[in-house]
Amino acid sequence: MRSFCPDINVWIALSYDGHDHHRAAATWFAGLDEEIAYFCRLTQLGFLRLLTHPSVMRRDVRSQAEAWRAYDLLQSDPRVSFQGEGDAELLESGLRQLTTTGRSSSKQWPDAYLAAFGRMAGLTIVTFDRGLRNLSGSGSVLLS
Repeated sequence: MRSFCPDINVWIALSYDGHDHHRAAATWFAGLDEEIAYFCRLTQLGFLRLLTHPSVMRRDVRSQAEAWRAYDLLQSDPRVSFQGEGDAELLESGLRQLTTTGRSSSKQWPDAYLAAFGRMAGLTIVTFDRGLRNLSGSGSVLLS
C-alpha cells in the first residue's frame, strides 16, 4: 500500500470544483482505498494561502476562516492526514542534494522541498507539474 503527498495544486483542485484540474484530482482521490494522502507543513500553508489569494481564486476567494474550514473538511476524510517533518537533518540533506545545481531558479525551492520530503517520509508525490515530477522521479505520479 502506497501513501501519497499531493502537491499544493492537487489539494486546491481537489477542494475547488472550479479548478481546471478538479476532475482529474477528484478521480485520483476517489481511487484511494486504504491509502493515505498526507499534507505536510508546506502543502498545508500553500493550500491555505492559495485559497485566500484573489488572483488565484478570483470571485471564489475565501477568507482565512473559510480556508481553515476547507482544510478541516479534507482532514475529516479518513484518507487524509498530516505528516510532520520527522528527521530534519535527513530532510535538509535531501533538499541540499536537489538544490546544488548551478542554476538560478527561485521557483524550484518548494518543489525540491516537496521531493525531498516525499523521499524522506516514503511518500509518493502526486502532481500536475512536470518539473516536480522530473525532480521526484519514480517517487511520483503525474496527473493529467
